[in-house]
Amino acid sequence: MLHKALDLASHGDVFVVDAGGDLTNAMLGEMMLAHAQTRGLAGVVINGGVRDPDSIRAGNFPVFAAGVTHRGPDKVGPGEINVAVSLNGMVVEPGDLILGDPDGVVCVPYAEAEAICTAAERKHAEETVHLQNILAGKVDRSWVDATLKKLGCDLG
Repeated sequence: MLHKALDLASHGDVFVVDAGGDLTNAMLGEMMLAHAQTRGLAGVVINGGVRDPDSIRAGNFPVFAAGVTHRGPDKVGPGEINVAVSLNGMVVEPGDLILGDPDGVVCVPYAEAEAICTAAERKHAEETVHLQNILAGKVDRSWVDATLKKLGCDLG
């Protein structure tokens, strides 16, 4: 099923696989990732295992997986292509925007992408100013003691 899904994927797609977090067998490894790259995919997200971690780390192709295992993937098995999946509670619909960095992966519903992008840019600008204030020593931290006092924690 995964091989066919790769064949059907289009340039720029992110390949999202829900393997239920199972690390018994890898869902893909170096060979399938090479195929994904040559098809022009933008990345891979797998709620399951991968193998060949050295080749994954050596490349610049984004791969996010639940873990690594030495056991190769099965060539046959159940599955569906181009359907909604849930990865640890995060629902991913076909066509949604997938963003990932070292902190993890998020899914942005396609219909909400513009509004979420605008909100994210605003939040980033606010945090940039806040970080500059922290680095300049211009942040009022009295809220920490006030919050702890309200919680009954008197640290004197």
